[in-house]
Amino acid sequence: MPTDVIMPQMGESIFEGTITRWLKKAGDVVEKDEPLFEISTDKVDAEIPSPVAGVLSEIKVSEGTTVQVNTVVAVVAEGGAAVKGAPAAADHAQAAAAPAAQPAASGSAPAAAPSAGAVEVVMPQMGESIFEGTITRWLKKAGDVVEKDEPLFEISTDKVDAEIPAPVAGVVSEIRVAAGTTVQVNTVVAVIGGAAVPAAKAAPVQAAAAEVSAPAAAPAVEAPAEPVSAGGRIRSSPLVRRIAEENHVDLARVRGTGSEGRITKEDILRYIAEGAPRGAAAAPAAAPAAPPPAAPVAPALPGELVPLSKMRALIAQRMVESMQTMPHVHTVFKVDMTRIVRLREREKASFEQRHGVKLTYMPFIATAAIIALRKFPIVNAALESNAIRYHANVNLGIAVALEWGLIVPVIRQAEERSFLGLARAIADLAARARSKKLLPSEVGGSTFSLTNSGIFGEEFGTPIINHPDSAILAIGGLGKEPVVLTDAEGNDTIAIRSVQRFCLGFDHRLIDGADAGKFMTEFKKALENWDGEIG
Repeated sequence: MPTDVIMPQMGESIFEGTITRWLKKAGDVVEKDEPLFEISTDKVDAEIPSPVAGVLSEIKVSEGTTVQVNTVVAVVAEGGAAVKGAPAAADHAQAAAAPAAQPAASGSAPAAAPSAGAVEVVMPQMGESIFEGTITRWLKKAGDVVEKDEPLFEISTDKVDAEIPAPVAGVVSEIRVAAGTTVQVNTVVAVIGGAAVPAAKAAPVQAAAAEVSAPAAAPAVEAPAEPVSAGGRIRSSPLVRRIAEENHVDLARVRGTGSEGRITKEDILRYIAEGAPRGAAAAPAAAPAAPPPAAPVAPALPGELVPLSKMRALIAQRMVESMQTMPHVHTVFKVDMTRIVRLREREKASFEQRHGVKLTYMPFIATAAIIALRKFPIVNAALESNAIRYHANVNLGIAVALEWGLIVPVIRQAEERSFLGLARAIADLAARARSKKLLPSEVGGSTFSLTNSGIFGEEFGTPIINHPDSAILAIGGLGKEPVVLTDAEGNDTIAIRSVQRFCLGFDHRLIDGADAGKFMTEFKKALENWDGEIG
């Protein structure tokens, strides 16, 4: 009798989860309460046990996919029913015999493409309201070896740009959809495995792998980078593994503080910040051949007509809609940031050492904005028909400039986060926005936004509101200026102070000038008289 395995609800306020790793594969026998897969939510990472004993007959959701709670993610057949899509016994025998027939260096590319069990790669659905996506770039070509969870292609939707990982390890035997093509979700775009790749395509891959494993001077790996034995398996998420790879860190050396020793993002960032040795994973002798770096996109030539990217077209559409819908008004306040500048200079080194995240000015500004928004909720509200929607939470949008456009990831329920929590969330969202790792649920749904145009040297900008928000705060450049200071007795002196200008853009249908002025006065007060904890 088949039993559906669902994505569990891990708390009252949690409505979705990401499957970070399957601990069993289709065809495996599983005991009741034996760990079946790992999930990650915005509150917790956890292993999910099998509800019954039997055979895992079907996996419906691949690793790295985020789904709503109560979604069926797998099926367990009690009593060992036939496995859907499981390889035939002969295929297992052939796969088992392959290493003996053609030995290869440990971890190098296989000598021949697998001939069993072709796996179709589909255009994923990146959110409930997303029905199509554009393949912007293939990161692998037909004949290339790909590891499980290794980025396979890039897509662009109307919500987010993302890298899509390979669902299985193997050889890319077919690419069915060319870069630049827009297709419906669940369309098959590529095939991994199946028919053997022609020798002409397979040979260069093998040769490249052999070159990587050839040098004898590569440093010895003291601990396996990815233990696979049942007793020594490293528990970590795809994000943690990517951070480790980018920083040449051997995860076997990192102490995990999560459930059952799971390595969390905080663990890996703390390890890197402490300056621990990384060489063991820097040049593993048996690493698979890396793909050649993607050629940089050639700049447009004068007189050339270049079509808008999907993201650029969407930005244009939304900016026009915002200006046509809302009467924009802007007000600029000058803030003395000297106290915060001195605090940051004094604490930034120890803060990063303690927490593994850089101490920037953004969490100070975000904290002050949240304080002001809680005191003047009209600035955090939205107009709905002939009514005002006062939002229960501050969902703080942080505009991130990308080489290919602009995106506004959102820190949800930002008012519930500590200073350190805001600092970590800002750094994490910005990093994943630039590496195309954001989830659709992390883009959109803001109630108030920050945009930091001052990093380019301007004193202040007059931003367009991120509709349907009713206000946006632009952060100007920080610099030293002569300022007149008046003491308690009315005496004036001139001093050099660190000064920054902030421009609030607001919807005049909803927010009056007096409301905007009160909000900015509270914001200014919070920064100039900062006395909060920074962790």
